[in-house]
Amino acid sequence: MNVQDNNDLRPDERLGRSEKQAIVIGVLVVMLLAAIDQTIVTPAMPTIGSALGDSEYLPWIITAYLLTATASAPLYGKISDSYGRRPVIAAAVVIFLLGSVISALSPTMLTLIVGRAVQGLGGGGLLVLAQTVIGDTVPPRERAAYAGYISATWAIASLAGPLLGGFFAERWHWSLIFWVNIPLGIGALFILAGPLKKLAVPTHRHRLDFVGGLLTLAATTTLMLALTWGGGIYPWLSPVILSLLGASFILWLLFVFWLNRVEEPLIPLEVLRNPIVAAATLACFFGMGGSLAIAVYVPIYLQSHLGLSVAASGVALVAYIMGTTVGSAVIGKMVQHVPRYKYLAVGGYALAAVCLTVLALQSTTASLLLTETLLFVAGFGMGSMFPIGTVTVQNAVDYRHLGVATAVLSFMRNLGSALGVAAVGAIALASGLPGLREGTTGDAAVELATASAFRDIFLAGAVISALAALCFLALKEIPLRATVKGE
Repeated sequence: MNVQDNNDLRPDERLGRSEKQAIVIGVLVVMLLAAIDQTIVTPAMPTIGSALGDSEYLPWIITAYLLTATASAPLYGKISDSYGRRPVIAAAVVIFLLGSVISALSPTMLTLIVGRAVQGLGGGGLLVLAQTVIGDTVPPRERAAYAGYISATWAIASLAGPLLGGFFAERWHWSLIFWVNIPLGIGALFILAGPLKKLAVPTHRHRLDFVGGLLTLAATTTLMLALTWGGGIYPWLSPVILSLLGASFILWLLFVFWLNRVEEPLIPLEVLRNPIVAAATLACFFGMGGSLAIAVYVPIYLQSHLGLSVAASGVALVAYIMGTTVGSAVIGKMVQHVPRYKYLAVGGYALAAVCLTVLALQSTTASLLLTETLLFVAGFGMGSMFPIGTVTVQNAVDYRHLGVATAVLSFMRNLGSALGVAAVGAIALASGLPGLREGTTGDAAVELATASAFRDIFLAGAVISALAALCFLALKEIPLRATVKGE
């Protein structure tokens, strides 16, 4: 058999069961690497500020990573579709590890921020490429079942990240939160090096759309800065925020104009015009926005309403995280057995909307047991987004656009997260949510203000969940392919 024939074989037919398992394990390590980095830094930030000084720039430790990770995601999708997954995912891991070393050795806050930006450049590709490689390996009909493993990886990161970050910063040295990435990254490269050689490599080299890439980076960066700074560092109607939003709008218009002119655009027009991709990515945009916004404000609610300590409120959030993990696993297993699979997501988000509505109506009287139960069930419903969103998008496009389509989905999830937190934050501010600290729960005026604010926050979460359900309802179902390429 010649090389051309070998490259044209379906990847799922060329890989044995043990090789598929090795790839999935390596991919999960890559995902853990990116996921844990988003949760491990926050608890160590006060210690980092004390050690490096310039504490007023601490938010940039998070912002720098978020900006570069979100903006670079579409680039990784296109490059991997053109040059294959193996070299691109290896490059992403190496860039991420380079950023980790720069961060760990940082003598100043500015150097640390630069290191975090480099980490984001690698991290933006890790999540996209991990899901794309699973798409290369597992047919759509079976792919949703792997969502449980992916959600479990995120759950581990959500729980272990803050614990490790606080422990390293308090007991040893804050730089360990970055050094821990090195063995994980090397382990992932070692596991993936062999099996990924057997994935199909494109036989035609595509031209890279550098202008489109620069426009995407600029448009995304200005938009994310506006969403990150708005309502916090600057008022929403300040000249800075309005200028950033205006610049982003113009840059996105230029990007659309460029896509219609260039022969091989960064994001192929057939992907953007695909109604299934449009509905699924919009559903995940709302779904991720509502999910993260609720996760941000639930600990504050538990502290103010139920009087839990900061540590205890973090532990209590486990119900929500576990609900999402279990929901993703259960619904992912059901997808291949349910012909009208979109209704699993419609029902899941409708269930989440109902739970959040009940929580809003009971915000002043809900017990810890009721709150935890409602959060678990709401998380269970929201977990449907991960298997169904990813599988429907990957199933709807040609195999040659798998990386780009997955990157667009990841980009919309990130954008939804930022916009959801910003929108709910604006609602919280408008509702009079005060700054909360331990010991404020005894003030009747504060309790009244927080009760009104949290009612509005949970209602906003319910509305966002309902919008996600409607987008999933608009999704056109097509049979899930039994092979990776569907040929």
